[in-house]
Amino acid sequence: MSGKRNLIRSGKTVDQMVRAIGDRIVTGYLRPGEKLDETSLAARFDVSRTPVREALGHLSAMGLVERRPNRGAIVAVVTQEHLASMFESMAELEAICARFSAERMTSAERRSLEIEHQASARMVQLGAEEDYEYFNTEFHTRLYRGAHNPHIHDLTVMTRSRLAPFRRAQFMLPGRLAKSWQEHELIVTAIMRGDGAAAGKAARDHVSIVSEASAVFAADGGKPVRRDVA
Repeated sequence: MSGKRNLIRSGKTVDQMVRAIGDRIVTGYLRPGEKLDETSLAARFDVSRTPVREALGHLSAMGLVERRPNRGAIVAVVTQEHLASMFESMAELEAICARFSAERMTSAERRSLEIEHQASARMVQLGAEEDYEYFNTEFHTRLYRGAHNPHIHDLTVMTRSRLAPFRRAQFMLPGRLAKSWQEHELIVTAIMRGDGAAAGKAARDHVSIVSEASAVFAADGGKPVRRDVA
């Protein structure tokens, strides 16, 4: 098990630790029921126990960690039902954001969205998963901002944060980059036309597909999914 230590990426900020530990849980390297010892994690990340405790708190809010009084934290079991419930909420929130974006985005916002979307095609061609994952976050953030509704923006960002490890993990699945880009294309086309109904439907369908792709990581208690090698 000596290689397991290296599976957690370096990073000393709370956000970096949340991402690193969350990714390991979602992809099954940290198994349901496995103890998450604060002292060991602090040594692994070269930090004090305070930021580790904060990171575990965030992961608990995301449903990935179970914190037990006086017994420490363990990796939680992520059920299909829990994941489906979160994605259902996410799909509706993103549909609202896309519909409002089609109706409310400025001309400059629309142009920027289209330019960045077209540029991301190169990432798909190169199979640049990390670059595309970063772009994907920015793409959806543009939709949240384009809705021009601060309350909906905050609700959507909060919900997305709880699903972030699963939304990242989808890109491990073969062919997912290209499919994601095609789904984005439908959203962008509708927004450029100012068609709120079509934009909302495309966004809802997109998140529903992401949900189906991500559900595999909740199956069998988080069994890791490997890429197919051509």
